[in-house]
Amino acid sequence: MANYVYLTQGGFEKLKAELDELKTNGRQAAATAIAEARAQGDLSENAEYDAAKDAQGLLELKINELETVISNARIIDESQLDDSKVAILSNVTIKNMKTGKEMTYKLVSETEADAKQQRISVNSPIGQGLLGKEKGDIAQITTPAGQMEFKVLNITVG
Repeated sequence: MANYVYLTQGGFEKLKAELDELKTNGRQAAATAIAEARAQGDLSENAEYDAAKDAQGLLELKINELETVISNARIIDESQLDDSKVAILSNVTIKNMKTGKEMTYKLVSETEADAKQQRISVNSPIGQGLLGKEKGDIAQITTPAGQMEFKVLNITVG
């Protein structure tokens, strides 16, 4: 059974561009590094050759992972989303009930998560705890830091 990855159109395009870059320039750079190391002679004791082959293996692994994500991707049309409940691609303003601090996060897929941009994965403890909540609900979430309570202040999409 395939594990679907839900992405925005922008996230999908970004992954495709990264895959194209790795397939063209990344593979070309790896082949060049291997050729240069091979030209140095005896391959049985050539650390540069071994390192270049390892780097090529990691590159192919990354390409394979990206191809899998792209093949399992489902693009979500943000204009069709409902803002009455927290769902993937919702912008959620929450209040930490202990500290009173307010935060706004966008719930996204794991591949698009970026804490610096306030984009958290729906698979993270906080993301899981907020899914399905409505405005005014209190979410009790178990995080690595312990039990936390957040009040959902607002939900928007887009």
